[in-house]
Amino acid sequence: MSHGRSVIAVVVLIPAVIAFAMWAFLWPNARLEPRDLPLGVAGPAQATAPVTAELERRDGAFEIHTYADEAAARTAIEEREVYGAVVVTQKGPRLLTASAASPAVAELLTDAVGERGDRPMPTKDVVPLPDEDPRGTALNSSVLPMSLAGIAMGAAVTGLGLRGTRAATAVLGAATAVGLVAAGIAHSWLGALAGDWWAEAGSFALVALAGGATVAGLAALLGAGGIGLGALLVMLLGNPFSGVASAPELLPEPAAALGQWLPPGAGGQLLRSVAYFDGSAVGGPLVTLGVWSLLGLALISFGPLVKRRTATPGPPLAASAT
Repeated sequence: MSHGRSVIAVVVLIPAVIAFAMWAFLWPNARLEPRDLPLGVAGPAQATAPVTAELERRDGAFEIHTYADEAAARTAIEEREVYGAVVVTQKGPRLLTASAASPAVAELLTDAVGERGDRPMPTKDVVPLPDEDPRGTALNSSVLPMSLAGIAMGAAVTGLGLRGTRAATAVLGAATAVGLVAAGIAHSWLGALAGDWWAEAGSFALVALAGGATVAGLAALLGAGGIGLGALLVMLLGNPFSGVASAPELLPEPAAALGQWLPPGAGGQLLRSVAYFDGSAVGGPLVTLGVWSLLGLALISFGPLVKRRTATPGPPLAASAT
């Protein structure tokens, strides 16, 4: 490529990448609002009917789940079926929230649902965040380092020329070490996580493995360009679409759905469930991260073979007899 074309490529491509990154990071945050946000309403059907009708008038903001009483609503919150609940009692309605599920949603529910009439609705935080991290910033901030760890693992394996079993072993070992280090910092040192330590370490490790195996596997199949593609999936799309700092139900589509199918979004949900909800609702995130990890490891093992076969020309056709 001539120097002139190189200059043009730099001038055009760099702003294009920055524009894409700004769109990916800014657009979801600029359009945050509840979209079918799971919310419970508890109490006798006759008493809860006016509350349900009022919530349903809010243009699809809430997905209403009904419960017989406050105990059932609390269980639903603790099992991550809903983000909160309005409990109708003889003394009037009161709001249950769970800041551990999402501080942004807890605040939104307090403002949008709890401020009814002249007096604020009494509010109870059913699953609060730890005192050492009352705003949940530690968990929200942990997704970015896990994404960087995945990209770094993929780039290191590729740069060092590791292939096959050695590459897979390196990625697995690095992910395990990352999980132990992350749990040691977030749980043992900062006290920001409140779940089982080993479950948290395993969750961190699985998030890092899903990203690292994906990047390394794509690099094994596509070469250096695979690192860029992996970084696009894990960093430029995975992080801003994860909904970890807010909630998937607050993001616009298709970011909300896509984000939960990428490692950062699934990882954020897994870490939140393990750290604050005794492992409730971990099935979906575990499947998503497991699929990314297994696909990545398969590409690491067989990607070079596929690459060689596609690059090797077939035998020349025999000349036709004359």
